[in-house]
Amino acid sequence: MVTPAKNSKHTEGPDEKVKTLKQFPPYGSISGASTGETCPTCRGTGRISHEDQLVAVIPCNDVRLKPRRTKLYVCVSMVVCLLLSCLILFFLFPRSVTLTPVSVLSVMVYFTPNTVEMEVRNLVNISNENFVPVQILDFSIQGLVSEAIMGKAKMSNMSALQPRSQHSYTTEINLSITDKGLNTYCKSSSIKIHTLFLELQMTMNISYLSHSEQLSLDTFEYIDCGTNSTIPHPVR
Repeated sequence: MVTPAKNSKHTEGPDEKVKTLKQFPPYGSISGASTGETCPTCRGTGRISHEDQLVAVIPCNDVRLKPRRTKLYVCVSMVVCLLLSCLILFFLFPRSVTLTPVSVLSVMVYFTPNTVEMEVRNLVNISNENFVPVQILDFSIQGLVSEAIMGKAKMSNMSALQPRSQHSYTTEINLSITDKGLNTYCKSSSIKIHTLFLELQMTMNISYLSHSEQLSLDTFEYIDCGTNSTIPHPVR
């Protein structure tokens, strides 16, 4: 005789529970036990494959795409860059270096049978308007009387000019007058003042800001070729 089974609650044993969990790969568990649903991204492996391309779709109205004060930061950056550029141009823009004759310091005259030898010392000012030092490479000067060259001189040991400064230099040139008419004029005792108009042609080579320049200046001054003159007088 078969007795019908009574309705009773079925309870899974431990072995059946393990078999059921094995069909789901472990996700988010260090011990390997499953704690939830299978991860759709890593497909239950617990790792994201580098072969897959992940695409994140973000709506345009997301606030993360609209950082705050973007225009302010851009404007401030532009103003700072513009200010720095203006400062660099202001300090490194080439300015003038001027050469100015000041005065005749002394004239020493020596008579020889055929010539009149003179040693003329002049004072010149060199000013630097730049914000960088200026190196003086060489300074040359030649003296002319009646468009004839009477002497030349060259200086190459002049010190550098500091930024925004002015320096005075003493130049010396030896003149030799061989013209007979000028010799007679300078040696004449009946004439008290033997005035000569001396033309000085000055040339100076300078270097600054990785480039070289040449400055030139012509000036006229009067000297007495008959006697020594040690009283300085300004160049007119």
